[in-house]
Amino acid sequence: MKTIFMGTPEFAVPSLEKVFEMTDIAAIFTKEDKPNARGNKIIVSPVKQFGLDHNIEIIQPRKLKDSDLVNKIKELAPDLIVVVAYGKIIPREIIDIPKYGIINVHSSLLPKYRGASPIHSAILNGDKETGVSIMYIEEELDSGDVILMESCEITDTDTLGTLHDKLKVIGADLLGKALDLIEKEEVHAVPQDHPKATFVKPITKGEEKIDWNKPADEVYNKVRGLNPFPGAYTTFKDTVVKIYETEKDYEEYEGDFGEVVALKKKHGPVVKLRDGNLILKNVKLQGKKNQSGVDLLNGRVFQTGDKFI
Repeated sequence: MKTIFMGTPEFAVPSLEKVFEMTDIAAIFTKEDKPNARGNKIIVSPVKQFGLDHNIEIIQPRKLKDSDLVNKIKELAPDLIVVVAYGKIIPREIIDIPKYGIINVHSSLLPKYRGASPIHSAILNGDKETGVSIMYIEEELDSGDVILMESCEITDTDTLGTLHDKLKVIGADLLGKALDLIEKEEVHAVPQDHPKATFVKPITKGEEKIDWNKPADEVYNKVRGLNPFPGAYTTFKDTVVKIYETEKDYEEYEGDFGEVVALKKKHGPVVKLRDGNLILKNVKLQGKKNQSGVDLLNGRVFQTGDKFI
């Protein structure tokens, strides 16, 4: 079976490896190269690097609604196109080309969390379960019939990073099963329950800031859901403080929300919130390295009475 693969970030690489193993990849589509933060080095996507390492044709269009590009895909004559975190909307002109259509590896249990931030959203909302769906791509975002689905537990200590790594492996394994069904023409796809769909947008700067007036569980989930990227943050004496790990604490303390109300030995500073407290376990002050809760105590970085905004 001849395929085209479309993807960009590291999440897509295990799925690309599976497609490479099971099919004949005619080309890889990935987003354009970009400069690093300092602008002095070009960064290629993990998917592009795989293609370069395996001598696969790389195509990096700025837009997909282009007649020459559509003709190029027709010339490649793929039986199937596989999309994993590509970052571009696929137009109808391309959807109609492959014999077996276009399938997508999506990191949620559809129809829940259609859109750009399904892994973040599952943790931010305190969900206990998420998963991966293999679905057909249609013009409406993440709305296609589902070929296969597999769930995954979200533990109380999972972060965006750990859940991302679980789902990319589950996604690749599930994709392998879907490819086998497609090649045997044994797919029995199921339409989504569209009225139950929820849509999630990319995380914005405003969502990264911690509101210390919120319940402790909500802030705990925010820290996990934004770790390692982009990172939840607060401010202390006009300095940005990124918070990457906290621990729940339900002792009773006097103080204001956002105030350091205790210094818990062998743990870290305790910050008061509504319905509980959080112990700071891993933080990064602007211009400094990450520090553990114990480091913060030993360095006397925060004292009782200090206030985060």
